[in-house]
Amino acid sequence: MYMNIGTYAMPHRDDWDPHAHPSHYFSRIGRALTRIGDARLRAVGLATAQLPVLSMLSGGRQLSQTELARRAKVEQPSMAQLLIRMERDGLIRRDLDPSDKRSSLVMLTEEAERRLPAGREVILHSNADLTRGLSAAEIRALLDLLGRVLHNVDQIED
Repeated sequence: MYMNIGTYAMPHRDDWDPHAHPSHYFSRIGRALTRIGDARLRAVGLATAQLPVLSMLSGGRQLSQTELARRAKVEQPSMAQLLIRMERDGLIRRDLDPSDKRSSLVMLTEEAERRLPAGREVILHSNADLTRGLSAAEIRALLDLLGRVLHNVDQIED
């Protein structure tokens, strides 16, 4: 028995089947992509968790830890730990914020900028692997659908 919720027919609670819910697939795919990404990125000295920071700071951009956490949608302590590891690994450095001496700005090191192209290649190959068998039109449709789902998630979080 299915209950109709909007345009999505949701199984009745008595007929619970995780495979009938998108969240089951999002969760499995997310965990698998992290494992695969970490294994592949390790060869270039990067990790999946670092990708948002690397992306936000690439090209010489500088942001505070607070702003990085806000944009990455992670808690401050999680961002702090990530940045400690990235600094230890020579990927970021911190300079005093000229507008707020109590704060620092985070930026990528030359080493991180040097590793970025190889990291991007790993991600491009991984994306090709995970969309194997899909046409260009299907990939565009998938991206559109995922963007809409992400928008819904953002609305729930806010």
